Amino acid sequence: MNQEYYSPRKFSFLPLIVKNLLIINALFYVATLALQNFEIDLTHYLGLYYPQSDMFRPWQIVTYMFMHGGFRHLFFNMFALWMFGYTIENLWGGKRFLIYYFVTGIGAAAVHILVQFIQLKMAMMHLSPDESAIVFEQGQRIFSMGKNFINEYQAINLILNVPTVGASGSIYGILLAFGMLFPNALIYLYFFIPIKAKWFVILYGGVELISGVMGTHDGVAHFAHLGGMIFGVLLILLWRKRGNMDYYY
Repeated sequence: MNQEYYSPRKFSFLPLIVKNLLIINALFYVATLALQNFEIDLTHYLGLYYPQSDMFRPWQIVTYMFMHGGFRHLFFNMFALWMFGYTIENLWGGKRFLIYYFVTGIGAAAVHILVQFIQLKMAMMHLSPDESAIVFEQGQRIFSMGKNFINEYQAINLILNVPTVGASGSIYGILLAFGMLFPNALIYLYFFIPIKAKWFVILYGGVELISGVMGTHDGVAHFAHLGGMIFGVLLILLWRKRGNMDYYY
């Protein structure tokens, strides 16, 4: 009689996909700094621009995830990737984890662009076609001079010509996954305040929703973060519906 044996994956604190994502993000950051010495801004090519911007390129929907706005931005994203990601990759395996990472990241970009579309339409409601054309045609040049328009022109130019960067959409997706898979696991806020993962996820999701709706103008793509969480929960529910994912509590 043939018998099949289940061999559990070897647990690792730095599994393959998480490790490589950390390395790739760090390399992109170093490359960004290095190319600045040659007056080349890598963000202009790899950051995510609104599709109507002259700077938009299709590959930015993926490459924006590997660009960051500074060391602090990179550090906290990568710390969260490791902190929550290594457990999930050990559980799911590298292939599923990588699929999830990119789906949530691209989903975050899609939600962000959708919100930008709505914001752009609202900002252009009271402008004539000729007035709107001024921003579309001159906005990038104005930014290159270190300036911006005022009033409605300013909002339109920010949407068109300020790129979105960072892995935060995927990171929030990973946070969502951790909360769904291990809802009662304790997370320590500021390293000493214990809170269950499910409440931690709800708290962060609520903060992002309020911040996005209130329009805090803090330069953070709050709806992109929510987009990563939304696509994360949809993908996990799809996998569970298909019966190829176990429940873990």
